[in-house]
Amino acid sequence: MPDKITYYAVISGDRTIDNPYGLLRRLEQNNGLIDEGLREDFSWDSTPLIVEWERGDFEDDLVEVTHEQASRIIEYFRERWGPHGQPVNS
Repeated sequence: MPDKITYYAVISGDRTIDNPYGLLRRLEQNNGLIDEGLREDFSWDSTPLIVEWERGDFEDDLVEVTHEQASRIIEYFRERWGPHGQPVNS
């Protein structure tokens, strides 16, 4: 289990934490960091976007959000994608 989870809303332009492009999370564990993004099927998958944003190589902005805000963002996507999400081609 992670020692700490930090969530980030992906925003830019007219997008805010109320209607973001996406949701990312960073899991901090004893053996290091794991960065993941929420997929359209509501699973989490590895992503380089947080590291790219930290280096200034990501066009959109990331805004740290609370666990409660992250839950609301997931509900926002459930309304857009349906209760089970959309299939994702891996």
